[in-house]
Amino acid sequence: MNTTSADWPSSLDDRELDELDRYLRAHARDGHLLLDGVHGLLSALSVGPVQVLPDEWLPEVLHEPFADENEGNRVLALLAKLNDSIRAELDVDAYEPILGEVDTEAGPALSAAGWCEGFSRGIDLRAGLWERRLADDPPLMELLGPVMALAVDEGILASEAEFEELSEEEYDDCLAQIPSVLAAVEQYWHEHPASEAELDALAQRPQPQEEPQEPATPRQRSGHWLH
Repeated sequence: MNTTSADWPSSLDDRELDELDRYLRAHARDGHLLLDGVHGLLSALSVGPVQVLPDEWLPEVLHEPFADENEGNRVLALLAKLNDSIRAELDVDAYEPILGEVDTEAGPALSAAGWCEGFSRGIDLRAGLWERRLADDPPLMELLGPVMALAVDEGILASEAEFEELSEEEYDDCLAQIPSVLAAVEQYWHEHPASEAELDALAQRPQPQEEPQEPATPRQRSGHWLH
């Protein structure tokens, strides 16, 4: 794909993506999200049922104090721009996931593991709403099918049923469907918003605090340039 981040509204350019990527890697420990994971997290929040404020999602991304005020302001500005870019790209059908790269016997390959891990954590921030709808409304599960298939294939989600590993063609097809999945999920929540009863139940239910799992495969890089 020849499209670059500069062609998309409000998107970070490659220099900014590199800068944020370097910061996240320099401060990452096992289970921490890298750039692709942060993009998946913010994508889930952008198309989800209710707003999630930065005070709630930033702890999923930042895990230690900044070196100084300048560093803090810069990193927060880059994260804000990344978040805004997702909304802008969805609005004009220009969204593409930031993916990671893994080493395979055949050479470097794109991986959705990090993005799916972040997307899963974004859902977890409003788990009560998502879980109830996924259980009670099968069409929502169907809409998420390609993302769920990738997450199961990468070991991000466990499944009671056994699934064969996705072929390379099937994997690529699921990757290609991510933008349309997000658009459909956003439309679903627009047409079927959370009810007052669901919101009341969410407010009364403590949010789960799960230990993050280490990605199944180490991610080497992440960024739009891998598309």
